[in-house]
Amino acid sequence: MKKLALRLFAILLAVLPVGVAAQGIAPDPALRAKADALVAILDGRGSYETYFATSFRDKVPAAQLSVIAAQLKAALGAPQKIETFTATSAWSADLTVGYARGTASVRLVIDPAPPHAATGLLITGTAPRDDSLAKLEAEFRALPGASGFGLYALGNGRPTPILEYRADVAAPLGSAFKLWVLAELARQVAAGERHWADVVKVGAPSLPSGVLQTWPAESPVTVQTLATMMISISDNTATDTLLTTLGRAKVDAMAETAGGSVPVMTTREMFALKEDSALTKAWAAGSVNERRALLVDNAVKISTAKLDPTVFAGKPVAIDSVEWFSSPAAMAVVLNALRGADATTRAVLAVNAGVDPAVAKRFGYVGFKGGGEPGVLTLNYLVQAKDGRWYAAAGNWHRADDGVNEVRFAGLMGRALALLAAR
Repeated sequence: MKKLALRLFAILLAVLPVGVAAQGIAPDPALRAKADALVAILDGRGSYETYFATSFRDKVPAAQLSVIAAQLKAALGAPQKIETFTATSAWSADLTVGYARGTASVRLVIDPAPPHAATGLLITGTAPRDDSLAKLEAEFRALPGASGFGLYALGNGRPTPILEYRADVAAPLGSAFKLWVLAELARQVAAGERHWADVVKVGAPSLPSGVLQTWPAESPVTVQTLATMMISISDNTATDTLLTTLGRAKVDAMAETAGGSVPVMTTREMFALKEDSALTKAWAAGSVNERRALLVDNAVKISTAKLDPTVFAGKPVAIDSVEWFSSPAAMAVVLNALRGADATTRAVLAVNAGVDPAVAKRFGYVGFKGGGEPGVLTLNYLVQAKDGRWYAAAGNWHRADDGVNEVRFAGLMGRALALLAAR
């Protein structure tokens, strides 16, 4: 729900354009020199002030970069050298940074004007050396707090486990609950109850992530637009509008069938409940029916509440109660159902691949939806191998006492997909 960089999987260090591959254009020598100097930056030895352009430093303070670099070192050891360098233009390149225990995939953009300061840096993936399913499971088990994951082969019938760890334990989902909404929309379209081109009015604004909260009230949009924004950029206002359009009872039925928690809150309801301590306590103590009644009884209060964008500014807030819950095994069932939906559903799910592009290229199809808030992170993938076989990968990590390491977890799920691609 919050504007996680992991919506794109990568830890986005600067929202700046990366060069498009340009055939026949050699990289400027300054680009290679800047790439080599990146090793010292990632090791905490280089000069942040001289390496990065002002435009980058305005978006990414030195302290934020230091946190990312420390997370990479904790997972992979010390950075050592640039192992691969692939220019995508004269001023941009895709790199593989070699660490003591693994590698990191990086996109680098520099200013064409001297002194050629770096204007963009994107960590797109991490991987240990000589990876295996056993190593992957061991690292999931070592995560502080609670975690779970499952890798599944998909076909006729229920997903077939390849590797599972606490895969039957329900955990907070964050925005991954939006897969239930997409599944219900796909069902209604298949049943002729709804059409992708149906036009509805944008409902009450929620908090970001997303952009629809800034649009004029009651702007007309198609349900396909709402679904695409809900999945690709995790637009909360699009989600709430779509959930209301489909009907809460029907979305609840889909979630319950899929092994998820009910009632399914809108994002606005979730924000409002977390901000009101009395509502938080009532929700936590309530049964399913009592929670449904709470939402009805407080509908006006919730719909007119001035939402506080700083609700997630601190430590985790009520992640054990005011959340949406499901297990990796149950999420694999949802992903398998989406696999069997129409082509538009699969296209919506694939707008944002949510994984290192180098890994994504190893598949014929990648669909993705993640979610998170402080203390909660989930990543869910539907992929098709080049040989036509389908797989699902679902993982979660949460802790009530602190935040979670986004780089570390995204790296684990990226490795899981890489291992599936190698099967």
